Amino acid sequence: MTSCLLGAGFAPHLVGKPAKSQTPQTCPTWSLIHDLQRCAASVSANRGNVLSTHRTSHKIPRGSNIPCCATMTVGASGSASKGKALISVSDKQGLEKLAKGLSDQGYELVSTGGSAAALEKASLPVQRVEQLTGFPEMLDGRVKTLHPGVHGGILAKRDEEKHMAAISDHNISPIDIVVVNLYPFRQTVTAEQPPSYETAVENIDIGGPAMIRAAAKNHSHVAVVVDPNDYDELLQHLSGSSSAQEALQYRKRLAWKAFQHCATYDSTVAEWLWSQIGGSEAAPELSRPMRQVSGLRYGENPHQPAAFYSDLSLAEHGKGGIATALLHHGKEMSYNNYLDGDAAYTAVCDFPEPSCVIVKHTNPCGAASRGDLKEAYPLAVRADPTSAFGGIVAFNRPVDEELAALLREFRSPADGETRMFYEVVIAPGYTPEGLQKLKGKSKTLRILEAKPRAPEGQSLRQIAGGWLWQQADNLGPDGITFTPVSETQPTEQQLADLAFAWRCVKHVKSNAITIAKEQRLLGMGSGQPNRVKSVQIALEKASQNVEGSVMASDAFFPFAWNDSVEMACKAGVKAIAHPGGSMRDQDAVDCCNKYGVALVTTGVRHFRH
Repeated sequence: MTSCLLGAGFAPHLVGKPAKSQTPQTCPTWSLIHDLQRCAASVSANRGNVLSTHRTSHKIPRGSNIPCCATMTVGASGSASKGKALISVSDKQGLEKLAKGLSDQGYELVSTGGSAAALEKASLPVQRVEQLTGFPEMLDGRVKTLHPGVHGGILAKRDEEKHMAAISDHNISPIDIVVVNLYPFRQTVTAEQPPSYETAVENIDIGGPAMIRAAAKNHSHVAVVVDPNDYDELLQHLSGSSSAQEALQYRKRLAWKAFQHCATYDSTVAEWLWSQIGGSEAAPELSRPMRQVSGLRYGENPHQPAAFYSDLSLAEHGKGGIATALLHHGKEMSYNNYLDGDAAYTAVCDFPEPSCVIVKHTNPCGAASRGDLKEAYPLAVRADPTSAFGGIVAFNRPVDEELAALLREFRSPADGETRMFYEVVIAPGYTPEGLQKLKGKSKTLRILEAKPRAPEGQSLRQIAGGWLWQQADNLGPDGITFTPVSETQPTEQQLADLAFAWRCVKHVKSNAITIAKEQRLLGMGSGQPNRVKSVQIALEKASQNVEGSVMASDAFFPFAWNDSVEMACKAGVKAIAHPGGSMRDQDAVDCCNKYGVALVTTGVRHFRH
C-alpha cells in the first residue's frame, strides 16, 4: 500500500458536501480531495507494503475549518484506506477472522510481536509497530508500544486542529481501532505449578493497559476492543449504517468495558502482590473484581432488581461452592435460591461423614449424618418436615439412582401422604441414572452440581457505606476441646452427639440452639433476641425425642436457674455444650449437677448474624 500524508488523516466519508456558497472547485476541502485522488492515481500501480510517501502541494491555511485533514492511504486498487487498526493480543482466539475482516473493509493493520507473526503467517498485510514508530523493541520486549508514534495516533482529537497539526508535524498517523488484550497474569499465578516471583512479575502487562486506557479515553474518535467475543460485533458496526450517535454510544460501551478490563487486571495484580507481602492480614486497600453471570428476575422481593455476579478474585479461584455450580435441570436460580443454597451447601460440606442438610431461609431445619445417604435424608426431613417443605436439600456425597428415587417419592412424615417439595437439590455429583431419575420429580426442581466448599477463606459483608472483612468461620469440633465441668461426665456417644450438635449450631443464626441425638438434628431455635426463646423453640421442635438428647448453644448462658439450662435439664436433655465465659458459669454447673446432666465448655463462640 502507498501512503499520501497530508496533515494528519483523511476520512472522505466525514467531509460532507461543499457549502452552498462554494463549488467543488472553490471549496478547499473538495479541492484537497481531488488533489489526493490525483495522488492516488499516480501511485495505484504500487503493490504490497508502504513503499513511499508523497506530499501534496495543496496548501491548507492554518485555522481553516476543514473537518478532516489526515493521512490518506492508497490501496492497491487506488482506493483510500479507512484508517489504521492496531492489534496486540495475548489471546489469539478469533484473531485471523478479525484481522481479515478489518483488512477487507479497508483498514491498515499494525501489530506487535506474536500478533504480527500470526497475521503474517495468515498472509495478511500487516505493518509491524517498529516500522510505524521507527524505533525497535527493547528491554526484552518491555518497551514496544510506549512511543508517541503509537499514543499520539491514539489520543489525538480528530476535531481539534492543534492536535491534528501536532501529529502532522511529527508524521504520526491516527489510529482509529485498538484491539488489545493483556498478558495472562491471572492464568500464570493460578497455574497448578506456582510460578516464581520473577516470572509472575514479568507477566504484568504495561504497554497493553496504556494503549487500552488511551483508546478508551479517546472513545469519541477511537474504538477499543479487549474481548474476543466482541470481534464480530465490531466488524458489523464498522460495515453497517449506524448513525453518528449510535456509533458514539457503541464506542462508549467499548470504552467502559476497556476500563473495567484494566481495573480487573490491576485488582488481580494488586491482590497477588499483597499475598506476597501481607500474608493473611487485611489489606489496607481492597478491590474485588466481579463479573455478572446473569440477571435475576428480582431480589429478595419482586420490587427489588437483582443480578448474580461471580467473584474473580484470586482468593476464590478454584474454590467451588454454589457460585460455580452447574444447573442440570429446572427453573433459573433466584436471589433467595442462591442465598439458601449457599447456606445449605456450605453447611453440609462442613460435615466429614456422608450427610444431608435441609435449609429454609438460610437456617438448617434438618440435618443427619449416616454411612448411607438413603438413611440420612429421611432423618433430616423428620427434624422439621413442615419447614423442610419448599426448602433446599444438600448432600456432601454424589446422588445415585436409589437416593434419587427416594427424593422423588418421599412423603412428609407430618401426614404420610404429601410428597415432599423442594426448590433446589445440591450435591457434588450425580450418577447418570440418578440424575435422570431426579429430573422426573418436577419440571421446575433446580438440580445443582457443585464442587464441595466448606467454610474457608475470606468473608466480606456489606453495610451502609462500607464493608466488613473477616476470615471465614472454619473452626469445627475437631479443632476444639470439649472440657467437662460438671460432676456427671459425658459418655462417648454423648461426646459424639455434642460434636454433631456443635457443628450444626455453627450454621444457625444467633441466638442459636440445637438439640441432637444419634447424629441427627432433632430441633433448633434460631434468630431470637433472647436465648431462652431459642431454647423453647428447639425443645418444642424436638418434642417427644428430647429424652436422652444433647444440646449446643452458640454462646454462653448468662443465666441458668429458671432459665435456659434448667429448662433443658427438666425437658430430658442429658448433655450440654456451650462456650463458657459468663460471670454466672458456676450457676450452669450447679444446675447441671442437680439434674445429673453433663456440661462441657468449648472456649469457642459461633455467633452468626
